[in-house]
Amino acid sequence: MGLINLLSSDPLAFVIIAGALVLSLTFHEFAHAWVADRLGDPTPRRYGRVTLNPARHLDPFGALLLLVAGFGFARPVPVNMNNLSRWGGLAVAAAGPLSNILIAVVTTVLLYVLPHTQLSLQVLLTVLSINLVLAIFNLLPIPLLDGSRIVAALFPRTLGRSLMEFEAMPFSFVLVMVFIYIARGPIGDILGTVQGFVLRLIGLG
Repeated sequence: MGLINLLSSDPLAFVIIAGALVLSLTFHEFAHAWVADRLGDPTPRRYGRVTLNPARHLDPFGALLLLVAGFGFARPVPVNMNNLSRWGGLAVAAAGPLSNILIAVVTTVLLYVLPHTQLSLQVLLTVLSINLVLAIFNLLPIPLLDGSRIVAALFPRTLGRSLMEFEAMPFSFVLVMVFIYIARGPIGDILGTVQGFVLRLIGLG
């Protein structure tokens, strides 16, 4: 179900979820850009991506998909792997999910140490849930996701080469989006199971 349905049924929830998504996706892409820049690749800075300005990271079509279909994407950060070592590429790939994990950790701390109104509790729980989902989803070893780039760095001569060759194909993005849509049930089960485990682990499930 897309976010657009919340506009009439629960406008406040729509605003909270949309705001949390903008925050989380922006930090995710900024983390990729910042780490690549720090490790010597000028490409993200050349494209104006080393910034926390959401307008530089959000993709119009990806945002539209979030509104109408319930899943979408931000604008990938351009990175020139020739400017990075093998482990530098791994660090850049891992930076996005790690940024979401960091936000989830900070949010968890705030949930435990601050007094809350019903609104603040709803906001923090939404931010926590979204960042857990983003971290888990992006760590899946699906081509074009961060998990596949991590695998490519760990196994550069075998599976990694195949993943990179697939990503270079003209229609790889469309194929991956179709796959994610078809496999949305199992993927949702994985996300829900891991998210539920983490929430129970920190005493919020």
